[in-house]
Amino acid sequence: MAKVLIADDADFMRMVLRRILEDGGHEVVGEADNGRDVIALYSMLHPDLVTLDITMPFLSGLEAARRILEEHPDARIVMVSAMGTRESVNKARALGVKGFIVKPFREEQVLSALRQAQEGEGDDVPGPAFPETPFR
Repeated sequence: MAKVLIADDADFMRMVLRRILEDGGHEVVGEADNGRDVIALYSMLHPDLVTLDITMPFLSGLEAARRILEEHPDARIVMVSAMGTRESVNKARALGVKGFIVKPFREEQVLSALRQAQEGEGDDVPGPAFPETPFR
């Protein structure tokens, strides 16, 4: 399965994602609690997939995604956020993010979004990993 880097400022959320990913057969190769550190870790670890929260200290997840994708255009990033607004989803799409999971989520949503991102589904138009409704 995939080597995954998790970035979320909430310890509990990183713990939940780690459990879901490891139970799903993925290897968590690193964790970051802010946007600045996830960029550095990505360059060191070159994971297959990255989960990024939008709201994090120092740099937002969207800005971290932009910087990672500038340096590593093949990076496969899935946003995981409570900020599932149409605006945030559209910004993520425009950056080239491969998926968007809205908190709270179910285990199968996380694994499905990561599988789609890893398989390259939705490279041009992100598929079901992006919420269609409801938008705030």
